[in-house]
Amino acid sequence: MLFKETRDFLEKLGLPRGDLFDLPTSGKTFPDGAHYRLEVPTVNSAEAIRSLLENAKRQGVTINRVDETYGIFRHTLTEIKEYAKIGKDFGCGITFSVGPRATYDTGATVLSPQGVRIGYRLRGMEQICRAVEDIKRAIDCGIRGILIYDEGLLWLVNEMRKAGKLPKNLRFKISAHCGHCNAVSFHVLEGLGADTINPVRDLSLPMLAALRRGTSLPIDLHTDNPPASGGFIRSYEAPEIARVASPCHLKCGNSVLTAHGIITSAHDGELMANQAVIIKEMMDKYFPEAIQSEPNQPDMAIPEI
Repeated sequence: MLFKETRDFLEKLGLPRGDLFDLPTSGKTFPDGAHYRLEVPTVNSAEAIRSLLENAKRQGVTINRVDETYGIFRHTLTEIKEYAKIGKDFGCGITFSVGPRATYDTGATVLSPQGVRIGYRLRGMEQICRAVEDIKRAIDCGIRGILIYDEGLLWLVNEMRKAGKLPKNLRFKISAHCGHCNAVSFHVLEGLGADTINPVRDLSLPMLAALRRGTSLPIDLHTDNPPASGGFIRSYEAPEIARVASPCHLKCGNSVLTAHGIITSAHDGELMANQAVIIKEMMDKYFPEAIQSEPNQPDMAIPEI
């Protein structure tokens, strides 16, 4: 066997020996016994989230979590509170993204060919302080889910959560924009305080199975994407993704948009709901024994208002 010594050491650490090409069934679930939840990212206006959740409900589909990706400090307090109210009314978790990030900062490197290495991370300690204040701004509006792009910020806010400086029921989600894509990185992020992790969007099923072997956390997995991040649509793969990676959030709806982080309309919300309905159809047809979470689960970062 190639690289046996390295693989043996990985196994001693409780990590997978390699990508799992036999595609084992995960067998793990959310605390409520469910295998998957439906998540819709890039829902970047209150009118979009209302349209999304109302359209999905009309079609008999539950959306368990919604992600805002424009940035907390790009919204008025009134709009953030409206998000919180809508999420509470539908029993849907809401994750707001930290606003300060490299793409909003004054540095030019992020716009250069090397900028991909920075991603949305934070430049300097002042941006760290501003990011914490941005999180507090969302908390004051009732939000209990935070989307994080910087591993150092994750460690800091987890320490603040442990010290009682942030709510104990605050949930931290690591973005795909951090670029993590292997079980060792996931193991590190879990130790830093992540509650759910989104790997890069284009991993194969054997890679996803290995991620599941390397962490006990829920994994957030895109089943479709806008052209700006690949444009792929994995609707028929969704049942196998859930089988090997549960508990997981099946992230759907982005393919109706041109890019991440844009302002979304009520019409966008309606179209994103339709994509979630398609994923639910695939799950019911090809993996009918899989259980989806009901609304209002206590670990879902339901807003508190």
